[in-house]
Amino acid sequence: MMIGLLVVASASVPISIRLTNRPFYFMFRHSVFLILALFISAVILQISLHYWFKYSSILLAISFLFLVFVLVMGKSVNGASRWISLGVFNFQPAEVAKLSLFVFMAGYLVRKQQEVQETFFGGFMKPMIVFASLAILLLGQPDFGTIIVMLVTLFGMLFIAGAKISQFIALMVSGVIAIIALIVAKPYRMQRITSFLDPWQDPFGSGYQLTQSLMAFGRGAWFGQGLGNSVQKLEYLPEAHTDFVLAVLAEELGFVGVVLVLMLIFVLVMKAIFIGEQAFKNNQFFSGYLAFGIGIWFAFQTLVNVGAVVGIIPTKGLTLPLISYGGSSLIVMSIAISILLRIDYECRFLLQNGYSADKKINEKE
Repeated sequence: MMIGLLVVASASVPISIRLTNRPFYFMFRHSVFLILALFISAVILQISLHYWFKYSSILLAISFLFLVFVLVMGKSVNGASRWISLGVFNFQPAEVAKLSLFVFMAGYLVRKQQEVQETFFGGFMKPMIVFASLAILLLGQPDFGTIIVMLVTLFGMLFIAGAKISQFIALMVSGVIAIIALIVAKPYRMQRITSFLDPWQDPFGSGYQLTQSLMAFGRGAWFGQGLGNSVQKLEYLPEAHTDFVLAVLAEELGFVGVVLVLMLIFVLVMKAIFIGEQAFKNNQFFSGYLAFGIGIWFAFQTLVNVGAVVGIIPTKGLTLPLISYGGSSLIVMSIAISILLRIDYECRFLLQNGYSADKKINEKE
């Protein structure tokens, strides 16, 4: 978070001056989001996993309502209607939808684990229908990147739950066909694919953002130009403080800085997987599925963001976890980390007293 604050402060100076005539406008906003995220996380940390399980369906229903609301009365930015204006900042329901889907999925896998392992429609297809409903609403925004992250995380959670490989193969083939159809259906998606394959073919048009990002990486070399010395952030590189903040980090801190940040995220992901493994060993299955889901989510979103910035995959408009500017993303991911801490807490300490969130869940059922 602190690295993110520093890089956002540096990357956002030119756009802050142009829009507000204040060089650190976005840095101050990001600081407020960071403090708010930590405060909300401290509150979330007090909530037992039992309540997340109990109200998972309600949380998902609220996410559906938010997504419908954003389509009806959402704020449009750069041609995408993904935000609800709350006056002081714009709220992005898609971020809440990600977390709520994973919480719901973890509860579903506890309730229907045997069905998931044995039947196709009864256990495997029901969560896919829920996902498809969310995907339709997200396509209306449009937010293709969030759909991909949700789908991959969902597949990961189902795989951990013991779903059959044949089911995955069938759905993966269907998914690839659907993704190709969605790309072909919209000219701007097709343009992203072609510009990603050869951005230098049209460096001042469809390939402009990627070529500017690659220039930033090239200038950064091993140790970077120094904090604050990026040239590409001087409004050559679009979205320098949001989706493409890693390019500015690469230019200023170099290959070493990028590797350091990615290693920190990698350690966070590995810790999430370790916590999930410990939860399974303690028969806290809801906690285990949720921890693995959060770990897969963070890992894949990082992969997509980094891949888009360096030209490995087409641009998807996803933030770099805990680094990029964006209040909704920062707050929701902080909540996810608080849930991980709560899972770890219940595994380490409460089990010593014979307490288990899953035990409570089983008693209620």
